Amino acid sequence: MIYGRNWMRGNIPVRVGNLFNLEVLAFDANLLTGTIPSSVAILVLMSNKLQGNIPQSLGECRKLLLLVLSENNLSGSIPKQVIGLSSLSQGSCTSLTTLYLSGNSLGVSLLKLSYGDLLKATDGFSAANLIGAGSFGSIYKGILDQHEGRVVAVKVLNLQTSRATKSFIAECEALRTVRHRNLVKLLTACSSIDFQGNDFKALVYNFMVNGSLEEWLHNSAQQGNNPTNLQKNLDLIQRVNIAIDIASALDYLHNGSDMPIVHCDLKPSNILLDGDMTGCVGDFGLARFLPDASRPFPTQESSSNAIKGTIGYTAPEYGSGTAVSTCGDVYSFGILLLEMLTGKRPTDDVFKDGLDLHNFVLTALPERVKEICDPRLLHTEESGITTAMDNRGDLGQDDQRQRADECLISLARIGVACSAAMPKERMDASNVVAELCRTRDVLVGTRMPRERP
Repeated sequence: MIYGRNWMRGNIPVRVGNLFNLEVLAFDANLLTGTIPSSVAILVLMSNKLQGNIPQSLGECRKLLLLVLSENNLSGSIPKQVIGLSSLSQGSCTSLTTLYLSGNSLGVSLLKLSYGDLLKATDGFSAANLIGAGSFGSIYKGILDQHEGRVVAVKVLNLQTSRATKSFIAECEALRTVRHRNLVKLLTACSSIDFQGNDFKALVYNFMVNGSLEEWLHNSAQQGNNPTNLQKNLDLIQRVNIAIDIASALDYLHNGSDMPIVHCDLKPSNILLDGDMTGCVGDFGLARFLPDASRPFPTQESSSNAIKGTIGYTAPEYGSGTAVSTCGDVYSFGILLLEMLTGKRPTDDVFKDGLDLHNFVLTALPERVKEICDPRLLHTEESGITTAMDNRGDLGQDDQRQRADECLISLARIGVACSAAMPKERMDASNVVAELCRTRDVLVGTRMPRERP
């Protein structure tokens, strides 16, 4: 152990990095500069004058438990191998439990939150604050007193499940560098131990006040005795806007990030809505990177590596062991869009004996689309159109209805095209965005409807 708080100046001695049996190095509150050693278990260098990037070599330190680099002049991005908002892949510092980097100019802004902070924020992870649950953990609403009462969503991983840690790694890695208005913002990650000495992992996000798309599409029908849920419904323009939000997020993940990212679990419960009803894609626990972006379509891989996702939304080729691809996300989006249109889940009891959601809508195109639409959507159709056309008083009711009918048919066509059985027949996410924007333009009266064949 080396400890010093004596206004030390200059570079950290190079020979410190060669002390391979050194367990603790604490040089906080000095005036040290230069590079950071990577061979210790506990490294405390806060309140110095360290500059530059965090060295990649820290990711090779398997025994690193605590890293405190707060209040320095570090910049750039957090190295891929260092835990926090990055990877826990084999060969990285998998034992790291606490990472404090506040007060720097790093590419990711981290909240400094401990297990105790999250326990207090969620009132002991109480059932009253439980807002969701999935296969890998539970999500709680929390209020951070130390951050001016900021409201957050805390996803606590269930580490008893076999893939929970991999899910934590995937989500940290996927959201480490991406920035888009239609992606749920990850604020920080906590990898530590609880007060009983058990491993604890949690992800902290911005809280989305309007919940999930799942609640707006289905809960009011399932919980009709709840007056609050009865008020939840989405009109036509809202559904179109949310569909554009989701497609825009996919376009960014597939075509706009440094390396294409496949979400692998797109479904209504993973689409969250903010105060303005803007749709944001969340839950990247199954996300995969595509290092070989030159392959536009999926190839075969071992079935043990294939991502299954969620029944009803998973692309059919994944069931035969095909590698994940952006085409798989587009399929999931197509099913989700048809669900938004019809109000029926792909696992609805009506779908049996060869009938599925895709064929259900396909056989209704184009004349019978209104017959298979969500009845609540049709009840709000006229008011939704009126809202969308507040500034277009020159359009008569007949014209508005024609535009709404054209919009419904267009949504059905896009959903069917995206959920085609063959990957090569599906649309690209960028084309989906363009088509949905055109559909919205027709609905609000800024573009003429197409003539039907």
